[in-house]
Amino acid sequence: MNWTRKHVLGIEEMTTEEILITFEKAAEYLEGIEKKPGGILSDLKGYTAVNLFFEPSTRTRMSFELAQKRLGMEVINFSAGTSSLAKGETFIDTIQTIDAMNIDAIVMRHVQPGTPELATRYTDCPVLNGGDGSRAHPTQALLDLFTIWNRGIDFEGLKVAIVGDILHSRVARSEVLGLQKLGAEIILVGPPALIPGDLVSRGMEIEHDIDNIIEDIDILYLLRIQKERMAEAFIPNEEEYFKIYGINKDRLAKTKENCYLMHPGPVNRGVEIEAGLVNHPKSLILEQVRNGVAMRMALLSLCIKGS
Repeated sequence: MNWTRKHVLGIEEMTTEEILITFEKAAEYLEGIEKKPGGILSDLKGYTAVNLFFEPSTRTRMSFELAQKRLGMEVINFSAGTSSLAKGETFIDTIQTIDAMNIDAIVMRHVQPGTPELATRYTDCPVLNGGDGSRAHPTQALLDLFTIWNRGIDFEGLKVAIVGDILHSRVARSEVLGLQKLGAEIILVGPPALIPGDLVSRGMEIEHDIDNIIEDIDILYLLRIQKERMAEAFIPNEEEYFKIYGINKDRLAKTKENCYLMHPGPVNRGVEIEAGLVNHPKSLILEQVRNGVAMRMALLSLCIKGS
């Protein structure tokens, strides 16, 4: 199958075949940057990317910028606070202004759901969604799925527990869609107030006691408590949350021998996971970060040049 998709806005619009294409391309780049001195390739030399981040980011922004530079691209990092948006320019005018400069790709993160899709109406170049509100984070989901696939793990029948603040998590929504397309079984685990109805309606198992499922899970995917998105108290306190849902040494010892820990970051040590477990042999957390560069290289290349 050839890649014909111009934008990456959400997992829901992607086919299983397209997801697998991104895996194959990311695997090529992962191998390529390890062999190439300095990790710099020239696949997109002469192309220009603009990174529009209207929300704070470490992993996604740095990962995309590194991916762009390793592909040989010119990179412009846009700062909303020092742009004409601060003078009253509209978002649409900003996109049209950037488009008029003949750039080749836009990577965008925005607090408002649907903003990257809105941007596609006012630019001719590919738009890659780096996270929009609580709606979607497709590139994070794809790098996570690639991390599992690259380990040679079969998705069919794979039991994945997504644990934590699912209500406010764009990652969780994209993760669920991708895992279901690939045939995995999903259990949503967390306080009742943090399990959203839109995901419950998708027919997944719901569990409020992590100890009921800890021994049967293949992947423990942990989410942070997103206090910045909470207008009210959804949990009593962080200490109580860790006691009920956090992964500590005792809980980890009960998991299968080949069970893995995953987390999209940033990690709140001592809230969703015991501090020392981030670097545990069962943890894929830093592997996710490494694979994120290769996956974002793959998506940029596919959207700009096709397969």
